[in-house]
Amino acid sequence: MIDDSDFNTRKAAYLESIRVLGRRERGIGFVACLLGALLLIWGRVVAGAPEWAVALGLVTIAVGWLLFAYVILRRTRYVRAHPFDPQS
Repeated sequence: MIDDSDFNTRKAAYLESIRVLGRRERGIGFVACLLGALLLIWGRVVAGAPEWAVALGLVTIAVGWLLFAYVILRRTRYVRAHPFDPQS
């Protein structure tokens, strides 16, 4: 029989391994979304801004969201391949 504290420790370690998965990609995606939003605002608000700023801002935001979606898919694949097993 598994002790409750041992079970909780194993479950916490399992959840932490899932949280860590894709941390770098999530950070890069977040920075890309922020940078894209700043480019979009700059291209729309500032009168002397180049025309490509709006398009580049939209593309950068899209890349950031694609990174987020990639991390979600990667986590889903990991969880399906490694379900939580308290007996392991």
